[in-house]
Amino acid sequence: MSARLADVALHAGVSEATVSRVLNDKPGVAKATRDAVLTSVDVLGYDRPSALRRQMVGMVGLIVPELTNPIFPQFAQTIQTSLAASGYTAVLCTQAPGGVHEDDYLDMLLDRGVAGVLFVSGQHANLDVGVERYVQLRSRGLPMVLVNGHRPEIDAPSLSNDEAAAVDLAVSHLMSLGHKRIGLATGQHRYVPVVRKVEAFERVLAERLGVQDPRPFVAQTWFTVEGGTLAAKSLLEQGVTAVVCGSDLMALGVVRAARQAGLRVPEDLSVVGYDGALLSGFTDPPLTTVRQDVNAMCAAGVRALVDEIAGRPHARGDALFTPELVVRASTTAAPS
Repeated sequence: MSARLADVALHAGVSEATVSRVLNDKPGVAKATRDAVLTSVDVLGYDRPSALRRQMVGMVGLIVPELTNPIFPQFAQTIQTSLAASGYTAVLCTQAPGGVHEDDYLDMLLDRGVAGVLFVSGQHANLDVGVERYVQLRSRGLPMVLVNGHRPEIDAPSLSNDEAAAVDLAVSHLMSLGHKRIGLATGQHRYVPVVRKVEAFERVLAERLGVQDPRPFVAQTWFTVEGGTLAAKSLLEQGVTAVVCGSDLMALGVVRAARQAGLRVPEDLSVVGYDGALLSGFTDPPLTTVRQDVNAMCAAGVRALVDEIAGRPHARGDALFTPELVVRASTTAAPS
């Protein structure tokens, strides 16, 4: 404590006694001096006493997964820009395996008094995780919005990419090129978007391609390059000529697995990505992908959160946003 007092006093140009009075919230200190001391505390990285912590009235918590998948930085940047236009500043909280957990971020955000929280593919999207925490937050009156992971038990606005439409776009494109043996490489089944995508894919294969048992044509691993490589090995054993992927990163893994097997993309195997991240146009070959409407989803999410903060309840239920098929060089006619 004495070291902290000395550091702050030196930085602020005041006595240690003055620093002590400010940190203990004692009267008799001029406002300019008090502000200078508190600024020094912040600059030097010391924690303020709880009574002196600034309420982050214009701050909104933004919780996203790890930023290794390019789609999440795109969501984060777009949301931050939209929030700024509405007069709010985003406090970005990224979750990484083994890193800070969402609950810890929420404790921090609540302690700082944020105006609301926007969750992008957070724990709400994981069906193995209960919704009790979110219910408690809502009972405390915290405004929140959920993106890509609708849970009807949570009393909050929810926005999602239309997974069924995404599957229909990808499969219809491949069928128009003559493909009949089509596989799906996607993430683990515990995530809401994955469940929706798998259900839609199996339904389309059964109804439009007459596949009696679509399950062997679905490989579920992880939303990574390595996950795509592993999934592709399973699907290639089924004799597929095309693969629809759950992310652009997975699509890169499928391309790698195809080349390891001596196949050419797209001549021997067509590959469709998902997300529409910026990198998808610069891969080898450039990826055909289903692009999420990130701009529209982020604008709507921010608008809903701002309404909730202002006391104007936004519509509940799951608002679905239509994706777009972007055709590039990773798909072509089915091999004869």
